[in-house]
Amino acid sequence: MRKLFFSAVLGLFTTSCATNAITGRSQLSLVPETEMQTMALSQYSQFLSSNKVVSGTANAQMVKRVGSKIALAITNYYKSKGVGGVLDGYQWEFNLVDSKEVNAWCMPGGKVVVYTGILPVTQNETALAIVLGHEISHAVAGHGRERMSQQMVAQGVQVIGQVALSKNPTANNIFNQVYPMGSQVGVLLPNSRKQELEADRFGLLYAAMAGYNPEEAVPFWKRMANLGGQKPPAFLSSHPADDERIVKLQAAMPEALQYYANAKKGK
Repeated sequence: MRKLFFSAVLGLFTTSCATNAITGRSQLSLVPETEMQTMALSQYSQFLSSNKVVSGTANAQMVKRVGSKIALAITNYYKSKGVGGVLDGYQWEFNLVDSKEVNAWCMPGGKVVVYTGILPVTQNETALAIVLGHEISHAVAGHGRERMSQQMVAQGVQVIGQVALSKNPTANNIFNQVYPMGSQVGVLLPNSRKQELEADRFGLLYAAMAGYNPEEAVPFWKRMANLGGQKPPAFLSSHPADDERIVKLQAAMPEALQYYANAKKGK
């Protein structure tokens, strides 16, 4: 019986893995993107209705401005690679929410929140672009779908075709663990170290494509690291060690600086 179970799981992994068109990495993908976006829209709307959204201020306008520039850069980049369809269904929203939490996140479909608590750490628009590039990279790279798929296998949730997972209580619970938008939500299913490094690299590139100096990433992450202590901010959950992150960012910096130079030239 155990052999049959493990054979079935192995077969599921083999037939349900897809190569990401941008990162080139194979990912487990049991959940249709349309279902991820449906669940995201529902949870996002609920979150905004139960939290204080900041509007009309300079900071709120900055969040929307930076987010829109990065979203446009990513859309153009995906189109240039012939994979624009990956972003089908994305309807970008960028909101600033009043909270002391040092955090920001992006859900499938381009639903983004920045907490006011992270702004004293970003300190400037360019560092905010580094944050948004990182968080949006998680979404467009399908990291949430990958984590949810892995947890569905672990919990034995069956997926049949284009089943409406939004109507499955267990699937909804897993989704809420992947995107814990508040302390009332269950246990966080953090990004893996591999996913975090991917988001670091591509977030750096996307910020540069949008016309923001990628060199701001290093001082920003150092400021984040200095907030650590015994309980690091939620934004640093499961992130790579600070030294490793900076080494990887510096390795990606020449490519990012080239994108930045092209953006400044209007290419």
